[in-house]
Amino acid sequence: MLPDAPPAEPAAPTSGELLRRLFGVAWRFRGPCLLVLSLNVALVVLNLASLSFTGLGIDVLREVLVPGTPPALWPGGWSPPSSWSAHSVIAFVAGLVLIFSALNAITKYLTAIASAHLSQRMVISMRAEVYDKLQRLSFRFFDRHNSSGIIGRVAADVQAIRQFVDGVILKVLTVLLSLAVYMGYMLMLHVPLTVACLCSSPFLWWGAVWFSRTVRPLYLRSSELGDDMIATLAENVQGIQVVKGFAREPEEIARFAAANDQIRTQKFDIFRRLSFYQPTMGFLTQINQLILIGYGGYLVIEGQLPLGTGMFVFANLISEFAGNVGQIVNIANTIQASFTASERVFEVLDAPIEINDPEAPVPLHRAQGHIRFEDVSFAYHPGEPVLQLISFDVQPGERIGIVGETGAGKSTLLSLITRFYDVQQGRVLLDGVDVRQYRLGDLRRNIGLVFQESFLFSNSVAANIAFGRPNATLNDVQRAAELASAAEFIAELPKGYENLIGEHGSNLSGGQRQRLAIARALLLDPPILILDDATAAVDPETEHEIRTAIDTAMQGRTTFVVSGRVSTLRHTDRILVLHHGEIVEAGTHAELLTMRGEYFHLSQLQTVEQAWTDEPLQESSR
Repeated sequence: MLPDAPPAEPAAPTSGELLRRLFGVAWRFRGPCLLVLSLNVALVVLNLASLSFTGLGIDVLREVLVPGTPPALWPGGWSPPSSWSAHSVIAFVAGLVLIFSALNAITKYLTAIASAHLSQRMVISMRAEVYDKLQRLSFRFFDRHNSSGIIGRVAADVQAIRQFVDGVILKVLTVLLSLAVYMGYMLMLHVPLTVACLCSSPFLWWGAVWFSRTVRPLYLRSSELGDDMIATLAENVQGIQVVKGFAREPEEIARFAAANDQIRTQKFDIFRRLSFYQPTMGFLTQINQLILIGYGGYLVIEGQLPLGTGMFVFANLISEFAGNVGQIVNIANTIQASFTASERVFEVLDAPIEINDPEAPVPLHRAQGHIRFEDVSFAYHPGEPVLQLISFDVQPGERIGIVGETGAGKSTLLSLITRFYDVQQGRVLLDGVDVRQYRLGDLRRNIGLVFQESFLFSNSVAANIAFGRPNATLNDVQRAAELASAAEFIAELPKGYENLIGEHGSNLSGGQRQRLAIARALLLDPPILILDDATAAVDPETEHEIRTAIDTAMQGRTTFVVSGRVSTLRHTDRILVLHHGEIVEAGTHAELLTMRGEYFHLSQLQTVEQAWTDEPLQESSR
């Protein structure tokens, strides 16, 4: 019987769903958003006031210079006292313009501060939310996505969501309010002229919608190419020894250049469309100015429209109106970039948390270490079972060796004990209780893990050993290091336990890194220990050093040892041989040799390999 299919990937959200989610993000930060919007509206009003009084100044000058000109129309029906001279009136108007200009500058400063505060608050909050979700996702999510893509979602894509809030939502509201204010003022000045000057506006809106739909697939492809470029860079940096060792620098440079060139080509395609769209929209807005000059000029000549508070203000408002409509281009551009990025961010936030704590967990303080598999089956992909009907029982303190060819399911089997994945059929029991009934934290604190290539952080030796128990004392750390046979080489480091470890442990040997990993596991004093091929990537001499630490670590603990080396497996109490996801042999080292099966052939092969390796040494010693 095949295991149940693993959870399917969620369907891609529609544009409407993305909009709803993005507006939800804006609503979470509605206070700062409202402040920024209010300041932008204040800027529109102050700008309009400054324009109006500048136009009033022009009408006052025209009244003085051209006798018979209709008097300037002061706001609110007020007019300066008749005792004021023309110079005093002009000075008064200039003073008002200066005041509004100063208020405009102060408001711009406050708007910039408020916008920066909103942006940083939003980015920090969203990044923390995405990072928090990543910590709680199962390994299945990380199996489906490469590390460069995940890093891109946290680092760059979150910025695009921020751009949607302040570059789309707030910008659209500001543009709409500005257009409403400008249109209202223009209608108040002259209705027919306003209608004539804005006749091209519907074409601008239609163009924005068309452009938005056209470039969205291009932005999606651009993000994918960006992930590929980051992956190429990361692989090169991590594998720099291999690159240099095989003198492949020119090929790697060409490979990175090709990835970069693909991005350039893709970006150029977007910019080409944008470059065509912007001047087309700009031409439509210039038609409004032509209409204003012709029709508006006629109205001024006929005395139906003031030159300053009418024609001058109208010209500036038309320009502002065109500028705001022109913002639609940038808004449409930002929308598509934000849609593409937000889809990737929401994919993380919406990913199901497959491994959860139970609603009514069974308490687990210190496990006894009794492990039982009952008809366990598991598959990463539907129809491709990795484990099939696995059953075995491990008593507390028993040492179990696991061996099998690559892809036999060894690491997968151990991942079910720690609940890195959950079984799709059957049960894994710890002390008679299904592991899914324990809290994840309680379960994993009872299990010590040492992997084939144990990851070390760029921190001190002591901090790496105490990673699973940050409150451990230095004495506890030193005791764990002694048990792991690591104390001697740590003492030889320049700063001992405070010595900083390079990236991925680059300043330590393979054996030293593994012994630190063993010390890290032992500091938890776990009743269960899992050693997943801990000696596979080291030479025989280093293996002997690590094995000494492993032998000490296994004392009194239920231990699972995955290894392809018979020299390691023979020290276990019982060995399970996996083949195509099934246990085909089980017994002690001696018992399995007498069966003359899979394990026997592995032993024979390694004996021949060892003899072949030792022969040159014997020849050279003669």
